Amino acid sequence: MKTDKGKIVLFHPHVPESAIHAVERTLRTRWIGQGPRVEEFERRFSDRFGSGRPAVAVGAGTDALHLAYILAGINEGKEIIAPVLTCAATNIPLLYVRAKVQFADIQPRTLNIDPSHVRGLVNEHTAAIVCVHYGGLACDMDQLGSIALAWGIPVIEDAAHALGATYHGIPVGSLSDFTAFSFQAIKHITTGDGGMLTIKQNSLAEKAKRIRWFGIDRTSEYVGMGDNDIEELGYKYQMTDIAASMGLAGLDELDQVLALRRKLFEKYKEELEGVPGIELIGGDYTDREHAAWLCTIVAENRSDLQRKLSDNMIESGQVHYRNDRYSIFSGLRKELPTMNALEDRYLSLPLHTKMTFGDVERICSVIRSGW
Repeated sequence: MKTDKGKIVLFHPHVPESAIHAVERTLRTRWIGQGPRVEEFERRFSDRFGSGRPAVAVGAGTDALHLAYILAGINEGKEIIAPVLTCAATNIPLLYVRAKVQFADIQPRTLNIDPSHVRGLVNEHTAAIVCVHYGGLACDMDQLGSIALAWGIPVIEDAAHALGATYHGIPVGSLSDFTAFSFQAIKHITTGDGGMLTIKQNSLAEKAKRIRWFGIDRTSEYVGMGDNDIEELGYKYQMTDIAASMGLAGLDELDQVLALRRKLFEKYKEELEGVPGIELIGGDYTDREHAAWLCTIVAENRSDLQRKLSDNMIESGQVHYRNDRYSIFSGLRKELPTMNALEDRYLSLPLHTKMTFGDVERICSVIRSGW
């Protein structure tokens, strides 16, 4: 969004006007914690993205991932193949469960996890494959699914970028054993912060709902301390009705949000076509529909370009970084040729609903002028 001084920011939250009124209505009811709005949000989300699979609303996308790892039986010593380029939230919950992370390289044209490297890493100790749909473009799910099937292990999708994305016409959320979504401040739908987990196996849904509330079955009537017990470790991961009321309003506007973001992404593609030293990531796939959360380019002399954009009051940034550089993953760094080659070259440009086509033209004009 341009400020009074004309700056174009990298991100901006999209909060529908109807969400503001929905929150106000919720605040005037009996339920402001987890209540009927959460259940309604889960039902509608399941219908839209999960093909009727159970959807469990939680307090953050990170909560959803942690639940998925627990439900998948991942625990101490299990090896998990995971993407090296992602928000740290993808991989930090693997440390919660004391798993051993095996970082996989990325594809140069998508920045998604590379199935060919996954195939070389998987072994009899591998317990799951984790993938992230970078920027909103689905991974090569056929290949990842084939590898997982051959080894009898689940695929766990981090779809924080990919609300509304499809793969061969199937919505992300209906493809794998577990899919985690984020409703953090700058996502397609925001609930301030929040998340959702879709689950292939119906029998795991009730367990997920217990774990998100301290391990307590909230559907059972409380009959006194002597007759109630907590039999499994749980967490305080529930969503509130305040957040769910925002999520429901966001669902109502999602088609318009997706349409605008995709048109802005296509405008970038058109404006940057043939520009020397620039490659747009994920812009030429017809077998999957992009959710257009990020617009990322690979640029020669990235630091010079970023400085040029900043001088013209245009924000840009890397957004996510290779996780094997963080101290918490000490000892896990390995030679990843594609990640090594692109580490100093990828750059995300502004993409959000407060932008206009004129903003994209201005950004691309600055890029075309050289750096």
